[in-house]
Amino acid sequence: MLAIRRTAPDPDGRLTGIEIADRPAPPRPDGWTTVRLKSASVNHSDLAAVRGPGFEPGTHRVLGIDGAGLDEDGNEVIVYPIVSGPGYADPLYDPDLRALSQGLDGTWAEEVHVPRANLIPKPAGLSWDHAACLGTAWLTAYRMLFGRADLKPGETVLVQGAGGGVSTALISLGVAAGLRVWVTSRDPDRGERAVTELGAHAAFSPGARLPEQVDAAMDATGRATFAHSLRSVRTGGRLVTAGAVTGGTTDLDLADLFIRSISLHGSAMGSPTDLRNLARHCATGGARPKIDSTWPLHDAKPGIARALAGDQFGKIVLHCA
Repeated sequence: MLAIRRTAPDPDGRLTGIEIADRPAPPRPDGWTTVRLKSASVNHSDLAAVRGPGFEPGTHRVLGIDGAGLDEDGNEVIVYPIVSGPGYADPLYDPDLRALSQGLDGTWAEEVHVPRANLIPKPAGLSWDHAACLGTAWLTAYRMLFGRADLKPGETVLVQGAGGGVSTALISLGVAAGLRVWVTSRDPDRGERAVTELGAHAAFSPGARLPEQVDAAMDATGRATFAHSLRSVRTGGRLVTAGAVTGGTTDLDLADLFIRSISLHGSAMGSPTDLRNLARHCATGGARPKIDSTWPLHDAKPGIARALAGDQFGKIVLHCA
């Protein structure tokens, strides 16, 4: 089986620590099933794994957290990427959860083993590439908007960032749901593309004073944008944080929260039910992942390098078959 494995830490992101090669298929745990992958996508968690924090010598795990393909009966499925113990309706509440590529072999391969409960039917209206983008970044955005923030049509939402997987998902899903979507971007071209290609209603530079405060702010960036997110939310509004790519610690004046009655929510991915609902929503509601570029599995390094450099606008997809 052709697969992309991490063989050594690569903190500089020069791709010296990953290997693309044929390898024997790993043993399948009892009760699990095998998915023959068609497409997989690249996420921030994958890039962190490439760089190597937490690398355990001798593990050489297959990378990749998201994917879609055919199960053993030929059904088209999306792979839910979190494996938990029994008794958890939401796997994210299991303190011993494991994610694909993090303790388990992942989806940057021709096949992957997962529990049967992790198979989500792929609607016929979704392409393989679009389906392979839903399990992490898009699932995160879906829960942020409609779970944690509980946004309704006509409300205004601020999205910090305009080019990555989560931010483009937030924009696309928000616009399709009838929200007024404002975005920030360090790159004016990306901000303009968020408006012209994704339907955002306005783009601003980072930290800019907005025309008015918003009902909710979606922040998957972290330290660099958190203060602006908090400042931009109206009294009684919501701030949802789901990432810390610019740093995980920040100063917080608690008075900003309690005097203005702002609800602060942490959010991480979503449940299998959320993914099933998201897939149906995308198949029928018109919101589809923005694909930056596609790369064959055997020649995936340029695509991974593009993601590491932060040059993409949307999702980078690997073709596994």
